[in-house]
Amino acid sequence: MTHSTNAILGAGIAGLAAAKAARDMGKPATVYEARDRAGGLLDNFTIDGFRFDTAVHLSFATEPEVREVFDRTPFITHTPEATNWDHGYWLKHPAQTNMFPLPWEEKVELILGLAENTDGEIRNYRDWLIQQYGLPIAERWPLVYTEKYWTLPAEKLGTDWIGQRMRRADLREVLQGALTAETPNHYYVKEMRYPERGGYRAFIEPLIEAADVRLGHRLSRIDPVSRRLEFAQGEVTTYDRLVSTLPLPMLINCIESVPDEVRRNAATLFATSLDLVSVGFKRDDVPPALWFYIYDRDIKAARAYSPSWKSPDNAPSGCSSLQFEIYSSPQAPQDQTPEQLKQGIVDALGTMGLASPEDILVLDHRTVPFANVVFDLGMEERRDSIIRWLNTMNIQCAGRFGEWAYLWSNQAMMSGLKAGFSAFA
Repeated sequence: MTHSTNAILGAGIAGLAAAKAARDMGKPATVYEARDRAGGLLDNFTIDGFRFDTAVHLSFATEPEVREVFDRTPFITHTPEATNWDHGYWLKHPAQTNMFPLPWEEKVELILGLAENTDGEIRNYRDWLIQQYGLPIAERWPLVYTEKYWTLPAEKLGTDWIGQRMRRADLREVLQGALTAETPNHYYVKEMRYPERGGYRAFIEPLIEAADVRLGHRLSRIDPVSRRLEFAQGEVTTYDRLVSTLPLPMLINCIESVPDEVRRNAATLFATSLDLVSVGFKRDDVPPALWFYIYDRDIKAARAYSPSWKSPDNAPSGCSSLQFEIYSSPQAPQDQTPEQLKQGIVDALGTMGLASPEDILVLDHRTVPFANVVFDLGMEERRDSIIRWLNTMNIQCAGRFGEWAYLWSNQAMMSGLKAGFSAFA
């Protein structure tokens, strides 16, 4: 049996940030990671010269603590310009303020729905969408995307997660975008940054290099009373202070003596899983934008982005790439095989007029078990009860899945720093 004064579970950005906080206080910590590489959701993979991140990642961090680390890596600055595919039309993002390519009859009905919309009680995300956009716009775009991305109908989702992520409707902007293609970029940030080389993971390489990470350590049991960790490969260690970035349901399942209510609440939490279909092309002009959203229900992917657009280093010379995101969850399980998912993307590339099978050099599928936590109605109260109990056991939670929150990479790093300073002070 070994002893680690300060222990951290998970070597994603939040766990690595907690380790940095410990180092900054002169109290080093050991990070335990189940996989054979650190990086978590910010890791990447390479196939035949094409590099793909684990889903879309771009940084718009403003926090000095994050920029101090990320800016050590040379980066490319992008204007956040996205587009949308909607049944034969390419519309700039957001769709509701860029309806110019649509037939006039459709635009009239969509705009009338917004103009005639009235306020009412907001009980769920569907109510919020209809109040923001009017029913016709909501039904055409955000309600469709909600089911593809969150795997639940909007009436089963809460609204606390929205923040800046959704563009509110403004009648003047909607009218302008219906009458002209010359519209301003309404995205909620003005620039996005991406490493020149090495994929998004390069931003956190300084954290990885500085941390004491033990790879191949999959947690099997925690005894928070004796402060003992047991790992699947047989190693046992004790700790004085602990930070966990593991998904809350997984963490609770590793603890034997858990109050019934806490265990019941943990069993209700669920996240989406992500099927990634990554495509490398022998042409350099396939991607239509840095990223785009897909509203056709018969195309399973919710969105796609271009690694080669983010950085030329992500593809061989003369080539380009796209990665498609297909979401599922325990509430909406994946019903297709990897081969069916790949063929669906090949078909979609033809439908959207982007590429033919002869253009494809690489076609890869892989699954990410945890993608986004789902904000079903009442989730926050159940989640908070779990975190409160873990805190009584001297376990600090951090990161997207530790806090069970919708955190971007910069927010996840700040979460890890905060947990580390709190736990190891």
